[in-house]
Amino acid sequence: MPGRDGHASMPATILGFVLRSSGRHQAALAVLSVLVFLLSAAPLELQRRVINVLVDRGAFETVLWLAAAYVGVVLSEQSLKLCLNVYRGWVAEDSVRRLRSLVGEYADRATRDVSGEEAGVEISMVLEEAEPIGGFTGVSLSEPLLQGGVLTSVIIYMLYLDWRMALLGLAFFLPQVLFVPLLQRAINRRAQSRILVKRGISGGLVSRISGRGGGDGRIGWGWTQDPIERVFTLNMGIYRIKFTMNLLMNMMHHLAVASALCFGGWQVLQGKIEVGTVVAVVAGLGKLNDPWGDIVNWARELAVVSVKYRLFAGVLEGLVTAQGEGRPT
Repeated sequence: MPGRDGHASMPATILGFVLRSSGRHQAALAVLSVLVFLLSAAPLELQRRVINVLVDRGAFETVLWLAAAYVGVVLSEQSLKLCLNVYRGWVAEDSVRRLRSLVGEYADRATRDVSGEEAGVEISMVLEEAEPIGGFTGVSLSEPLLQGGVLTSVIIYMLYLDWRMALLGLAFFLPQVLFVPLLQRAINRRAQSRILVKRGISGGLVSRISGRGGGDGRIGWGWTQDPIERVFTLNMGIYRIKFTMNLLMNMMHHLAVASALCFGGWQVLQGKIEVGTVVAVVAGLGKLNDPWGDIVNWARELAVVSVKYRLFAGVLEGLVTAQGEGRPT
């Protein structure tokens, strides 16, 4: 909706901004993401067939053709990923450029006396906060679609090969549904607090330099170090929780692989399945680890960027209000 000055107001959420600023590009990124994840299970099937041919002492010509098909599929998948990543980068940088231009435009037109703290906020927005907000635009929709599609296609393929072995391996991912959201919320709380503290430091620093602010406890010459210590404490808390979560996720993955090897090996010895099936399921479990971790990272980034965007939009709306009031400098 347009504001008082004729400018369109900022969308209420980061996803609203994404759709308004790059809706057509998001649709194109979604198409590329679908094409990539549709190819994700094909290399597993080709590996399975090669191994079974070798175990059965089949013709080398068959192995050669399967290997060539494998190279073709992987080359196609990686080429699509290259296009996707470059396109994401362009969308992200275009959004950063728009946000920085928007801040500069509103700051220039604001008809009010800007305090040192407010100037510090604007500097922080242009130099720091616009980049993660705009950067998230490139992966906002395509990343969960891509990684969720990879997870879905690989899981379906594993269930098709041997549903019992697949379910046994996937059972070790269930605990992550419980502890990952809990740990992620703890990280998000600390990250959000860090944003607010750093904003206070930026505003206080400019106030101190400009002579408009007294010693209000901010970082600087003769000031207390509480804000800096607070940022340090928050960062260390994030590191501890993040790497503990990574440790637990990796342990669950390796337990899943071990269980699939044991159960699958027993079935091979009983003559119920082929060796290639065990290899394909184990490889599938390995292929689940990265997209699952990427989805967790995406959710973390969404939470942090959402807070940054609300603060960013709030300052812009404040500038619009100031323009509407028309207070003289």
